[in-house]
Amino acid sequence: MLTERQYEVVMAIVFEYIHTGDPVGSRALSKKYLTRISAATIRNEMADLEEMGYITQPHTSAGRIPTSRAFRIYVDSILEGKRERSPELADRLLDLKRQRADFEQVLAYSSQLLSRATQTVALAASAPMAQVRLERVEFVSIDLNHALLLVVLQGRLIHQKLLAFPCEMSRETLDEIARRINTVASGRCWSEVRGGLRSFIVKELSEVSESCRIAMSEIDSLLSAENFRFFTTGVHHILGLPDFQDIGRLQAMLCLLEEEDALSRMVRRYSAKDGLNVIIGNEDPDSELGSFSALFTSSTEKGTRTVLGLIGPVRMDYERAIAALETVWDGLSGDGDPDGH
Repeated sequence: MLTERQYEVVMAIVFEYIHTGDPVGSRALSKKYLTRISAATIRNEMADLEEMGYITQPHTSAGRIPTSRAFRIYVDSILEGKRERSPELADRLLDLKRQRADFEQVLAYSSQLLSRATQTVALAASAPMAQVRLERVEFVSIDLNHALLLVVLQGRLIHQKLLAFPCEMSRETLDEIARRINTVASGRCWSEVRGGLRSFIVKELSEVSESCRIAMSEIDSLLSAENFRFFTTGVHHILGLPDFQDIGRLQAMLCLLEEEDALSRMVRRYSAKDGLNVIIGNEDPDSELGSFSALFTSSTEKGTRTVLGLIGPVRMDYERAIAALETVWDGLSGDGDPDGH
């Protein structure tokens, strides 16, 4: 638990580091932010904060830089306060809507607006929710305990997954499972049939119920996944940032943006709940962000999941980024959309 003075030191370090990009020393804090506290006292507090994991020293005799833990305190303070919207961004988005642009055009333009306003990479995405229509399912037997699952959607889009069964599954049994699924589900939305079909198959084929459950779960996973349509803008904005002068860090960012599967996983992970979500650097060890931060806001309306996001350095201007993201989101999801989105 931070003391009031430690909290002030953390906030000052984060604020200064965001605006300069340089390690922060006690003398700078004493002169610019904490004028009633001596530099010596600030140094003592910084030593304690370093032990607690809020700041780190990049090399001997340098100042300190904030860790993701310190940035989290700063971001939470922004989220708890009242934030002003950007009238300019809102007006630009409204002008496009008045031109009767379709929803994808509005999404693409929203991404451009956000990127220019924040000097980060912006993305906009939408995905239909559980409206996928199934054409047929096939199992290609590999051996008695393994089969390749083929899920063919209308439009000839094919998903495939290797399945491992806990008991032996003959080709005849796999064909029977496929036949029953196709009889009930062919041409229909998966969301309409998955619950009843799962119960029916498991009940009728009780001797291989666990294998049936595995097969149904994998089909459900493939068909329930959100197939996002992405619009990303602003990679050029980050090229000049000192945070990306390290070629390895820049390559990591470009790989994330170019690999749609990785981008989809990240968006699904951090936009699962409606509202604003801020992910800072390595505070989530399971994320694919590494040394980046991301902001996402999302909602589901009329069968479509819509997401807006920003990806940039951990040292981004969060106050500006959050205000811009919320402004564009309000315009995107407000009543001014001529198409009702």
